[in-house]
Amino acid sequence: MEFAKEFIGQYGYFAIYGLLALGVIGMPIPDEVMMTFVGYLASISVLNYSVSIVVSFGGAFTGGLLSYMIGKKAGRPLVVKYGKWVGVNAKRLVRVESWFMKYGYWSIVLGYFIPGIRHLMCCFSGISRMAMGRYILFSGIGAFLWCVVFISIGFYVGVLT
Repeated sequence: MEFAKEFIGQYGYFAIYGLLALGVIGMPIPDEVMMTFVGYLASISVLNYSVSIVVSFGGAFTGGLLSYMIGKKAGRPLVVKYGKWVGVNAKRLVRVESWFMKYGYWSIVLGYFIPGIRHLMCCFSGISRMAMGRYILFSGIGAFLWCVVFISIGFYVGVLT
């Protein structure tokens, strides 16, 4: 987290965008903590609240779209073979598949709020050959809500302190 704090302090919105894109793909970045911190920075006028939400959404959405494309192009064998490097194992993949079958498109929206599931849900949407238009719609809804919730939490905690 200290790295993210310094990186955001130095590179601002570019850092937020890049770190969230990498975090959604599966890199070990504490996305929720980072967005809460971004909200706090907005509450003390270091960052702009609205711009922070737009940039965070852009980063999260870009990461999700890249993950979708990786899943669609490379498929399940790549995830099984190299997933261990980003915390993906067979057990998590099975869990995501069951979520996907049970909740359908809404699993993408809900998946953004569950660490470990979020990273796989985007990729699994590509693996399952979900139509890109549907994926974009539901991923966009999920990414936007996710960013608004966590940035708002940080913002209001900052206002109250």
